[in-house]
Amino acid sequence: MKNSLIIKVYGAEQKCASCVHLPSAKETAEWLEAAISRKFPNTVFQVQYIDMEKPENEADQAFSVRIIEEDLFYPVVVIDGEVVAEGNPNLKTIYSIIEQNGYGAVS
Repeated sequence: MKNSLIIKVYGAEQKCASCVHLPSAKETAEWLEAAISRKFPNTVFQVQYIDMEKPENEADQAFSVRIIEEDLFYPVVVIDGEVVAEGNPNLKTIYSIIEQNGYGAVS
């Protein structure tokens, strides 16, 4: 089992045209943090919101460019460098990926 899990949620203040009716990327990050902490209470994890328009480091800048170039729907959820959801994330999918990465859920 790994020591900690980093989940990045990329987005922007302005929602993408297809996601107008969905929560913002920042709201999605907060929602994911709450949901994951309930399902995996013994897991040390961090949910990071990354503003695509103002990334804080080169890696996040490069990923933000990729999101724009590949025309991905944001928010884009990334775990261990892998895009696991875009637009409207599915909790079951994210939970499954967390478990595949060696973290155990509480039933």
